[in-house]
Amino acid sequence: MPAPEIKICGVSSPDALDAAIAAQADYVGFNFYPPSPRYASPAIVAKLGERAAGRITKVGVFVDADDVFLGEHSEAAKLDAIQLHGAESVERVTQIKSRFGLPVWKVISVSSASDVEKAKAYQGAADLILFDAKTPKGALPGGMGLVFDWSLLARYRGALPWGLAGGLSPANVAEAMAATGASLVDAASGVESAPGVKDVDLIAAFCKAARS
Repeated sequence: MPAPEIKICGVSSPDALDAAIAAQADYVGFNFYPPSPRYASPAIVAKLGERAAGRITKVGVFVDADDVFLGEHSEAAKLDAIQLHGAESVERVTQIKSRFGLPVWKVISVSSASDVEKAKAYQGAADLILFDAKTPKGALPGGMGLVFDWSLLARYRGALPWGLAGGLSPANVAEAMAATGASLVDAASGVESAPGVKDVDLIAAFCKAARS
């Protein structure tokens, strides 16, 4: 199985960014959802974006954001891609892609086989699908450390490239990849010592485990 692409999500400090780059992660995710403990303001990401430039691909994570908010944060971070983690429709994904001219990733929250099926609707709109665990009503939409039933993806063959998120850590990422065949893995809470606080050693361990 080829080595997966790796995304370290919810990076909000220079140390975490440097750790992701040192561990040769492919993507770094900046969280632009204000209620999240991982939220990074335009002022913070302007510095991080500059530091990351040319060293790692920068993905901005948004939840049902309007164009003004998307524009402000995308511009500050000089994003390479936009990840949509809300209830964005196919039409909205198409609109954002055309307006901002960046690749768009669409997160599909999964708790059942019917959720996985929803990914098909985004063919021709999104550039990549990211399957994540569905969180309880009223909770944050991601980064909760929840894992879904990976067997739901065992036979998944979508037309779009796709990745796996949801409770991934150094301890379970190899198993998750074996179970799903994911070509991209995404970690947030699984590489933290506390909510929003990235752990340099866990980032290194996650990248190593994903590639082993």
